[in-house]
Amino acid sequence: MLKAVRKFGANHRPLSAGERIGCWSILLAFLLAFVDIRLTLMVLAGFVVVCFAAPFFPASNFYLPVVSRGSSGRKAVALTFDDGPNPQTTPELLRLLKKHRVAGTFFVNGRKAGLYPHLIEEILSLGHCVANHSYNHDVFMAFRSRQTVMRDIEAVQEVLRRHGITPLAFRPPAGITGPRLREVLQSKGMFAVNFSCRARDGGNRWLRHLSQKILRRLRPDDIVLLHDIAPRSTALLSLWVEEIDRVLEGIRTKGLVALPLAELIGRPVMMKIEEGDACSGVLLASEETHM
Repeated sequence: MLKAVRKFGANHRPLSAGERIGCWSILLAFLLAFVDIRLTLMVLAGFVVVCFAAPFFPASNFYLPVVSRGSSGRKAVALTFDDGPNPQTTPELLRLLKKHRVAGTFFVNGRKAGLYPHLIEEILSLGHCVANHSYNHDVFMAFRSRQTVMRDIEAVQEVLRRHGITPLAFRPPAGITGPRLREVLQSKGMFAVNFSCRARDGGNRWLRHLSQKILRRLRPDDIVLLHDIAPRSTALLSLWVEEIDRVLEGIRTKGLVALPLAELIGRPVMMKIEEGDACSGVLLASEETHM
């Protein structure tokens, strides 16, 4: 009997928040059926609404555990950059991060990482971390079949293994989660990371007051979302550079420090294959004394 219980525990994962809520909703609906069938229908309808709405809240743990804030307890934040690498914006980001002595985490698009391998190498050589942001940036990826989700995530992992790394952190496109992500990520030893502070810049389409929007909302332990993607024009590119520079400067002005994501959340976001150790993104910090 004991062996059977242990085998069941090894083969069955704990229920997600959504599954637990679903169980309680069914139980409550059953009990309310003895009072008024309309109350039963209201409970079940409410649960269905939550199921449809939950994926679109980046901090939601409804379908799977999602890291959306740090746990350092310090006056610190972490900077993350989505959708790169990009030959126009990535070098500028790396220059600004070096200028402000900050280590960032780049959630890269697998297709672009394959097109610009030299940019991945440059990101890594400067002490930043690289994580998985899907291969084709399909915003409805989390609702695809398990096989489709698995293939997409694995395609990015394969591209990045050529650079001697294995990402552990995955950020779903647009921060949208879904019921199939949990099983896929667990099978690959990965976890989901979203964000708690963003400018809603539409992927660098709406850049006006970007820095003000970020800095006004910024709080300790925030995970900041920015984009590593070219704006629509050269003129906007220079504006974007200025806004990112203001964000980096403003973090310090607010009495905050920008930590590597791994340090802010207390777990590695990337493993180096050759050495078998985790990336903490602290190279820049160690270089600070030599700069």
